[in-house]
Amino acid sequence: MNINAALAGLGNLAKGVTGLGLALIPTALVVDVFYPGTTDIVANLGHLVESFTGEGLTGLVVLLLVLAIVD
Repeated sequence: MNINAALAGLGNLAKGVTGLGLALIPTALVVDVFYPGTTDIVANLGHLVESFTGEGLTGLVVLLLVLAIVD
């Protein structure tokens, strides 16, 4: 096993974990709509967006960079 194969495996693991997290967010949103207060994801996402927008133009640029990385 060489270093390239190890890094490729680690990259695939990171992609899988990220994909799982991005799949669970809409599920948690639906659960929070039907059963308010169970996951608090709506409040957490609100705080996340507020933390970006509270910084003005710098926060907006960082938010756009994060969205570009996730996409």
